[in-house]
Amino acid sequence: MEGLGWILTIIIGALAGWIAEKIMKSDHGLLMNIILGVVGAIVLNFILAAIIGFEAYGIIANLIVAVIGACLLIWVGRLMRGRRV
Repeated sequence: MEGLGWILTIIIGALAGWIAEKIMKSDHGLLMNIILGVVGAIVLNFILAAIIGFEAYGIIANLIVAVIGACLLIWVGRLMRGRRV
């Protein structure tokens, strides 16, 4: 989330985590939503930059990338949890 301040990053992360939580039909708390949103944005921005050279700038673009990244993290978490014995 380049170009955004810490407070705006936390707000966008919380919103993105909440939206991803609703899309993926999961139940997390506020802190986990913030973590999922921020880490999801970082991960997906890195993947997009490595593959196609795209990096999100601006609030709306970062929110979209953060939501998709958070959904991706929830999905990967479910895959890992499902494989445990």
